[in-house]
Amino acid sequence: MNKTYLILFFIGGLITNTYCQKLSKTELKIIEKAKAFHEESIDFLEKVVNINSGSLNSKGVREVGDVFSNAFNAINFNTRWIDMPKEMNRAGHLFASINGKKGKKLLLIGHLDTVFEENSPFQTFIRQDSIAYGPGANDMKGGNVVILYALKALQDLNLLKKASITVAFTGDEESTGKPLSISRKDLIEAGKEADIALGFENASGFDYATVARRGSSGWRVETQGKRSHSSGIFNDVVGAGAIFEMSRILNAFYEEVRGEQYLTFNPGTLLGGTFVNYNIQNSGGEVFGKSNVVAQKALVYGGLRFISEKQKENARSKMREIVAQNLPHTSATISFNDSYPAMGPSKGNLALLAELDQVSKDIGQGGVNPYDPLKRGAADISFVADYTDGIDGLGTMGTGAHTPQETVNLKTMNALIQRSAILIYRLTR
Repeated sequence: MNKTYLILFFIGGLITNTYCQKLSKTELKIIEKAKAFHEESIDFLEKVVNINSGSLNSKGVREVGDVFSNAFNAINFNTRWIDMPKEMNRAGHLFASINGKKGKKLLLIGHLDTVFEENSPFQTFIRQDSIAYGPGANDMKGGNVVILYALKALQDLNLLKKASITVAFTGDEESTGKPLSISRKDLIEAGKEADIALGFENASGFDYATVARRGSSGWRVETQGKRSHSSGIFNDVVGAGAIFEMSRILNAFYEEVRGEQYLTFNPGTLLGGTFVNYNIQNSGGEVFGKSNVVAQKALVYGGLRFISEKQKENARSKMREIVAQNLPHTSATISFNDSYPAMGPSKGNLALLAELDQVSKDIGQGGVNPYDPLKRGAADISFVADYTDGIDGLGTMGTGAHTPQETVNLKTMNALIQRSAILIYRLTR
């Protein structure tokens, strides 16, 4: 071993010891206990990833829920399965809880479903050294495993005797069941009772956590024109037609609504012609039209992202105004549907981030900064954001979420379990 390497090794040891000195004896035991679960937690992740749990596969979602339910029962959590009405075509949710009287009441949020349905060719967990490929391995079965093994480390050390913790694993986060008043009722009630919510969606590195998420809303525009021979388009009798009217509206959205920070909107599906049929269940449709016939109908489905209810309502108001300014002999309507509310960057969320930041520094993982809301999608923690402080992005690290190249970084998973266990311990003391 050369002299330079010895010096670096010595300095590294000093840094590690400095961090460790900031942890109590109990917290050092928590770290060691979590480390002991490294391979076991990976095996558990492989087991649940290999069970297909696409949002529409109710049987598979329930099966994954049963595996987690047994694991939570084994560490003395009380579990219950919450069924959804059959007509909603969703499996339901798994809740696990302990009801102590000490410390803050925590709500830990995950989800059992993935975007990969039973007909997806991407179905299997494949481990390659410190990286594993698998459907939902990172988003977010990995995050669920972080929750389970952080709690297991604490329970094995008898540190949860007086804690009050509810774990909520929804079964339809990737495609929420409607109406939301039913599918998110139990989660919202749990949020109202909690002092703090911790979301374990996939992490963006050790140095970031989510204090704000944009909300998500759908919108639909339908235009009507006067069906006629195309030679008459633009005259006083025929007018502009449905497709030109739709083009006007979309261009005005782009020119007049776009630009506000954190506000985005996207027309995802567009159909136009003489006859239009759209099936919202499978996001597909059919259209018939001819180049020599003025289009009599056009249809667009889109999405809207926002950082606050005020921003959402302002955007909707502008969109309604634009839709009402019709070209000759055309008409248009717009409608909206809510999906996920926004999670604003509140003072309470930032204070909670500061606690995570301290934990991370104390165990040698470095500081934690707020993640840019523009880089994150919607998540279940937003449904409780109006009732309790929270942070998200505490789950596993990986790449390619929602694609057949989804990976989870197994090398960092145990470190995230350690960090979560210390954070939960401090919050419940």
